Amino acid sequence: MKGNLVITIGRQCGSGGKKIGEMLAEQLGIKCYDKELLNLAAKHSGLCEELFETYDEKPTSSFLYSLVMDTYSVGYASPSYLDMPINHKIFLAQFDSIKKLAEEESCVIVGRCADYALADYPNTATVFICGDDNVKIEYLKDLYKIDAAKAKEIMVKTDKKRASYYNYYSSKKWGDAKSYDLCINSSKLGFEGSVEIIKQFALAKQAYAKKS
Repeated sequence: MKGNLVITIGRQCGSGGKKIGEMLAEQLGIKCYDKELLNLAAKHSGLCEELFETYDEKPTSSFLYSLVMDTYSVGYASPSYLDMPINHKIFLAQFDSIKKLAEEESCVIVGRCADYALADYPNTATVFICGDDNVKIEYLKDLYKIDAAKAKEIMVKTDKKRASYYNYYSSKKWGDAKSYDLCINSSKLGFEGSVEIIKQFALAKQAYAKKS
C-alpha cells in the first residue's frame, strides 16, 4: 500500500455520511469514492455499469462468501467465475476494486463493505456514522424536498437494505461498535465536528501503525 491511508465510512441513512466523507477527503487532499466505485468496478471487470447500479448494496438470497473468495484467488477467467450468478460477480468486482484503490492511493470509501474488504490493511481506519432519528429525518426532508413521513420511510428502508447487505457479505454486524474502529453520532457533532474527529483518529491510527 506504500503507506496509503484509507478511511472507510459506513453510515445510517440521513446521518450525512457521504457529505462527511467528501468534506473529510477534501481536507486531507484525497479522493472520496461512493458511486464512483461502481464505475471503477465496471471498468475493471468489463461488466456493464448499469448492473452495478441495479445491485448496489443489495443482498442476495444464496450467497456463499467462501465461493467468492475462492474465485477471487483464481481470477475472472476461471470456470467458477464464469458460472457465477451476476450478483456474485458484482460483489466480487467491487471487492477487487476496493483493494486496488487501497494499493494505489490514499482515499475515503463510503459503504460497500469496504472495511471488510480491507480488514488486513493496517493503514485503514474504519468508521460508522449514526445519528438521531429526528435529525436524520430533517436532513432527508431538506435533501430530497419531501415530507417527514416519506423521509422516515426512505430512512428505514435504506438502513434495512444496507444492514442486510453488510451482514450478508461480511462476517460482522452493520452498525455494531465491534465492527468498526470508530463510531460517531453526527447529530451530536455536526458535519464539521465529525470530520475533525475522524481525521484526527485516522491520522493517529496511521502514526501508531508506523511505530508498531
